[in-house]
Amino acid sequence: MDNEFITDYFKRYKLALDIDVQSELIQAKDIIISAKNRNNKLALLGNGGSNAIASHAVVDFVKQARVRAENYNNSAMITCFANDYGYEASFKKVIEFYTDEGDVLIVISSSGNSENIIQAIKEARNRKMKVITFTGFDKNNPVKQLGDVNFWLDSYAYNIVENIHQIWLLAICDLIIGNAEYKA
Repeated sequence: MDNEFITDYFKRYKLALDIDVQSELIQAKDIIISAKNRNNKLALLGNGGSNAIASHAVVDFVKQARVRAENYNNSAMITCFANDYGYEASFKKVIEFYTDEGDVLIVISSSGNSENIIQAIKEARNRKMKVITFTGFDKNNPVKQLGDVNFWLDSYAYNIVENIHQIWLLAICDLIIGNAEYKA
């Protein structure tokens, strides 16, 4: 039983990694490079595990790819915004207070249904920002409908969706660098 589970589990990863996202990876890279050349920055948002993925990606975008990037996971700030404006508007307020016209918003939402992410995207649109989305679950999820470049995984398995999102996101970073191997 355990052997079958493990075999099936990793088969899901193999299938996910066979999805052709080359066009999306290149589009995302071009959007980010364009923002970098204008001295704009990346704003990465996610809830829970997706926030951890965003945080990891910021480190690599800043340190390795030399792209200004921020992840808004300061608990005091997020809880303040949630308390004062409601959780659904907390990321909208982050975008309002911390981004500039021409920045790029990257959102990570396994379900694509998180209202705080949806409101952040709408605020980003008001600020003339490009939006790159990473979602899973339902193909027609609201977050995916709002992006300029969309990475979507046809899976309802949270860990698989989140790990594939991380692979794709860091692939964009390495594509910007132009190498998968480099010194830290």
